[in-house]
Amino acid sequence: MYQAKFKGQHHELGTSGFLYRSNKLMYDHATKSFWSTLKGEPVVGPLVGKGIQLQREHVVTTTWGDWKRLHPETTVLSLNTGHERDYGEGVAYRDYFATHDLMFDVPKSDKRLRNKDEILGLRDDGNQLAISAAFLNKKPVYQSRVGNQSFVVVTDRSGANRVYEVGENQFKSLKGDTVVDQAGGEWKVAESALIKGSTKLKRLPAHRAFWFGWVAQFPETRLVK
Repeated sequence: MYQAKFKGQHHELGTSGFLYRSNKLMYDHATKSFWSTLKGEPVVGPLVGKGIQLQREHVVTTTWGDWKRLHPETTVLSLNTGHERDYGEGVAYRDYFATHDLMFDVPKSDKRLRNKDEILGLRDDGNQLAISAAFLNKKPVYQSRVGNQSFVVVTDRSGANRVYEVGENQFKSLKGDTVVDQAGGEWKVAESALIKGSTKLKRLPAHRAFWFGWVAQFPETRLVK
């Protein structure tokens, strides 16, 4: 997820249908430049080299049931679109997701994980970190750093990952919808921040990706698994 406005200019983006290093390319309606979904910047076309870098925002991949429990007032798009299409979960790419085979070649295959193993990707100051989703499922509270940013990943029962700054805190366990620090303090897990009283630790940008796509874009990435 990105803010679409950069230095006062709004970029209206869509899906191009093309891939770059096996990652989907966006395009902007004004110049038809292609944009990297993982970097949030133009990679082909007239906007390349203009110094454009969209600001990343946090996003979460979770289940509808768990999201609805946390946010009962949420509205959702209807599946009654008027088009004859099966919108069932995974229908469009079920066969593709069922194997670790790729639709297209990648520059280099990294065997530290299987191609379509899911990772949580983080970036800071030119540094990249991939954390295995399977590892995080076994460790609901994981604290580390990438570049100059210290962070904690909170993984709930649905497998959803949310990443927050930590400040001077050390976190040790997850208790329902709260994270417990070393002093026994309980912090509410919210979409924008970890909250304890009037203190807030802001949410940090990160997102789930397939290993093959992440490592194709960031071959020097560090991996935790």
